[in-house]
Amino acid sequence: MMENNSLPDASTPLPYPQTPESAREWFYRYGICQTDWAKKQAVPRMVLVDLIHGRSKGRRGEAHRGAVLLGLKPDPAKVLTEHVA
Repeated sequence: MMENNSLPDASTPLPYPQTPESAREWFYRYGICQTDWAKKQAVPRMVLVDLIHGRSKGRRGEAHRGAVLLGLKPDPAKVLTEHVA
């Protein structure tokens, strides 16, 4: 997990909200290999590539989970707790 003074690494999910372009820039800015990030997050690499290139919207299954980890979609668990509180 990312602490205040540390840089993100391959185990860090991206903060919400992101666009495919800003997610791609995040990997470039921090020098994180997309393949390594996908492996650490247990997301198929091609799912990640399709999301970042806008070929997938992340509506179901692994694509949805990948979109949440990339910050392209809000985390449903967090949204539910915000509405309950």
